[in-house]
Amino acid sequence: MAGARKLQAEIDRVLKKVAEGVEEFEEIWQKVHNATNQNQKEKYEGDLKKEIKKLQRLRDQIKSWIGGSEVKDKRALLENRKLIETQMERFKVVERETKTKAYSKEGLAKSQNLDPEEQKRQEARDFLQEALDNLNLQIDQVEAEQETINTAPTGKGKKAKVDKQALERKTHNEEVLERHRFHQGRLEQLMRCVDNGSVSPAEIDGIKDDVNYYLEENADENFADPDYIYDDFPLDEIVQAVTVRPRGAGGTEKEKKEKEEKEKSERERLEKERKEAERRDADAETK
Repeated sequence: MAGARKLQAEIDRVLKKVAEGVEEFEEIWQKVHNATNQNQKEKYEGDLKKEIKKLQRLRDQIKSWIGGSEVKDKRALLENRKLIETQMERFKVVERETKTKAYSKEGLAKSQNLDPEEQKRQEARDFLQEALDNLNLQIDQVEAEQETINTAPTGKGKKAKVDKQALERKTHNEEVLERHRFHQGRLEQLMRCVDNGSVSPAEIDGIKDDVNYYLEENADENFADPDYIYDDFPLDEIVQAVTVRPRGAGGTEKEKKEKEEKEKSERERLEKERKEAERRDADAETK
């Protein structure tokens, strides 16, 4: 009992920090958009970045409670995690606008001196990075839905029907995540290939429509995955020939495998807990 009270006090303390952090984020966000000069704007953007990092640390703590079995009613945790993720999305918009403006100004200032080929290569990098940012956000959203499904209470009767629908949705989401991660890996490989010159900007131009189609339409029921996009690129051979890998948005292959194994272990643990809960319910009914 004392342990439960201590845990609840810690949760209340973290949720209070979330509320304060979101309020502070909103105030700084307004300052960014109301700034009258570039120096002022850059200062506020730096403050905004510090605040979002604080919120991300709180989100990590909340996610650990959501994934655990100590907290039974996780609605407040799920709501606050979603609240933080909304601010993260807003920050990404600000960050992207800043990068775009900075690149535009540099491009205008150096257009006569910059190598046209390097300009095209930078445009290809920008396209791939923006596609990766979009895809990473979609992955985060699906993973958040998976956590909500995993932590939902189970039951019998009408509730059992809901559980079946949730299981179907969970299976669908796993397929979506597998597909997203395939495209994520390929886009990261293409980014490296553009950097080392083994793939040309013109080749990236040739797949833009298909990549945009995937990003914009993959949730449509009539969607057909254009996984053939990368067939003309010998990506596996090219990547194996590169000994130094630039850091990308999704981490190394080893890190991705470790993450997938951790997620699989967590799913198995939650499934085991669900089955044990069903067994206890059945035992209670027979008694």
